[in-house]
Amino acid sequence: MEMDTTDLIARARAGDQDAFRDLVQGHSRELQVHCYRILGSLQDAEDALQETLVSAWRNLGGFGRRSSLRTWLYQIATNRCLSMLRADGRRPRTVSSPPEAALPEPTGAGDAPPWLEPYPDVLLDHLVDQRPGPEARYETTEAVSLAFITALQLLPPRQRAALVLRDVLGYRTAEAARMLDTTQEAVNSALKRARATVDTRLADSGEAARQLDTAAEQRLVARLTDALERADLDALIGLLVADVRLSMPPAMLEYRGIESARRVFAAVSFRPGRNYRVVPTRANGQPAVGLYLADPHSGIYRAYVLLVVSTTGERITAITCFNTGVMTRFGLPRTLPEPDSPC
Repeated sequence: MEMDTTDLIARARAGDQDAFRDLVQGHSRELQVHCYRILGSLQDAEDALQETLVSAWRNLGGFGRRSSLRTWLYQIATNRCLSMLRADGRRPRTVSSPPEAALPEPTGAGDAPPWLEPYPDVLLDHLVDQRPGPEARYETTEAVSLAFITALQLLPPRQRAALVLRDVLGYRTAEAARMLDTTQEAVNSALKRARATVDTRLADSGEAARQLDTAAEQRLVARLTDALERADLDALIGLLVADVRLSMPPAMLEYRGIESARRVFAAVSFRPGRNYRVVPTRANGQPAVGLYLADPHSGIYRAYVLLVVSTTGERITAITCFNTGVMTRFGLPRTLPEPDSPC
């Protein structure tokens, strides 16, 4: 393998684009996930990945083998993400409430940022994730959950990068300092503050105690699908924990508690005359469903919203609602036929 890599590097340095493509293709997916963790947006992560690969191609002559190719690529990607965050002009600071129905008064401002997007599990299925280094504190699936990504977005950029490099990827402090062009003391200081913020946020969300139970999740998704398609508000409310959270990026609103959830669903999703179809999917290692609303004039169901669900056992602890713009990334169609109609 080392001989193959050496040969590919030599050929790529000589201008062979196919050799460069072969050299980096095994790293591209994990680099995209890395950029997503730092940026919180799949669109931004795709842009950062492309800029990372362009920079690597242009600067391959300067790769001195003082670190592995993978570490060198992570260094480029991390600093590309930090540059994007410094620019930050394209990211909205605040977003008004969605123009749907008049929403009830929220219980507070949400901490999910306006740019937050879900990450399709289909992009994780074939991820060749290298074993994290000895410093890692999070499992790979835990470090892509929506609660974890949201918590990262609360951190200043340098703290965010330090935590991901150390606690997710498992780089040693000295390695992280070299990648960030800073001192080990600065990395440790940033890491201490970042861990405090993230641990508090995960504990508050209930995510810290979450354990995967595939069978329980499947039963929960079946019950959720049934409640939505029958427009049974009581059945849906029965799936929620007492302090459930509802959020809906890009609107920075949060509804917490069963009664708040009931008011939201009654005012919006379960209005009279509304009928839905549900298509299960997965996002951020969690259950998700694409919700389709019946069009009374055309006999078809139109994409309405993507719901990403956080769970504990067979109860829902949080629902994050995303608009239809993200649904095509999950392979979900824009419309569905009536259940008995031919495709």
